Amino acid sequence: MKILIINCGSSSLKYRLMNIETEEAIADGLVERIGLDASRLVQKVNGEKYIVDAEIKDHNDAINEVIKALTDKTHGVIEDMTEITAVGHRVVHGGEKYNESVLIDESVIDYLTEISNLAPLHNPANIIGIKSCQKHMPNVPMVAVFDTAFHQTLKPESFIYAIDYNLYKNNKIRKYGFHGTSHKYVSNKLAEVLGKDLKDLKIVSCHLGNGASLAAIKDGKSMDTTMGFTPLAGVPMGTRCGNIDPSIIPFLITDCGYKMEEVSDILNKKSGVLGISGVSSDFRDIEEAAENGNERAKLALDIFHYRIRAEIGALIANMGGVDAIIFTAGVGENSPETREECLKGFEFLGLELDKEKNKVRGKIAEITTEESKVKAFVIPTNEELMIAKDTKKLI
Repeated sequence: MKILIINCGSSSLKYRLMNIETEEAIADGLVERIGLDASRLVQKVNGEKYIVDAEIKDHNDAINEVIKALTDKTHGVIEDMTEITAVGHRVVHGGEKYNESVLIDESVIDYLTEISNLAPLHNPANIIGIKSCQKHMPNVPMVAVFDTAFHQTLKPESFIYAIDYNLYKNNKIRKYGFHGTSHKYVSNKLAEVLGKDLKDLKIVSCHLGNGASLAAIKDGKSMDTTMGFTPLAGVPMGTRCGNIDPSIIPFLITDCGYKMEEVSDILNKKSGVLGISGVSSDFRDIEEAAENGNERAKLALDIFHYRIRAEIGALIANMGGVDAIIFTAGVGENSPETREECLKGFEFLGLELDKEKNKVRGKIAEITTEESKVKAFVIPTNEELMIAKDTKKLI
């Protein structure tokens, strides 16, 4: 059974064709700069790249290029699209309605359109991708897998903001949380590695990349997470500010003369470790600059690590303890320095980091000593596999 996974961004489209029986990728690809100059498709099969430079005006064109690449006589991996059993779409926001993945029909698309104001950078692109696939593959079932679904188990004391309650009831302003597919995958993988029932574990999952969020997972369910109404909240990220005093926003407008659009741009695209360091949003660049004596780069990392430690502590307190801490995503999987710094201060819980084990990058590994009472693990995320599994289950 071959399942195509589609992840549409505002100007990009990631895809993976998977054999769900073996859980292996047949092809991975990226269409970038959609609607812009120098748009192209890059497809990888067995480590070899196939690059197509083309004018890709919109996501319909992008899906068309994906189909041509997958079925290309020389570089393709299938004869035609009838070999694809289903398409799984990553959808960022499912609102309050969807607490699990769903088969897509017109009512699903209508609801996603209705709540697009909750994720204006993501949901419209996701909807375009769905409609494009329906146009090109009208008889193939489509499934929506939501970033927010895993966090629908949050209790009101966790997801309700301390503002006028009517803003929640009438406008659905609340914490939703994101990266749910990743947090769900790594927590299930941890239970598998430990040979334990997920329901018997208390886990803090740290998804640390250009976007970053932490989640408290107890009894197999998300009970709290750091991102909120949007993916802007929580810990500082590559370009996103994370939690700040809300009064900064009107101050920037009334006292500093910024327009609302400019403030949104600052907080989403010019803040985080980029804004502090002035170097880059790439943590590798910042770590190199800090090693070479750049004080602002060092400060950016110090703030990032400090805020993560604070959030880990809060999540542990609200769970009433912790059995394991997981690090995943680009930074979490590949930066031993970040993991070491984020775990400092938890020795009082009986956590003992093994610095030799912690030198690992990009593969499943325990990074604490055998004697450590609280375990820490590196577990590479695989959101595409989770999307494929949910798609298979629903069809």
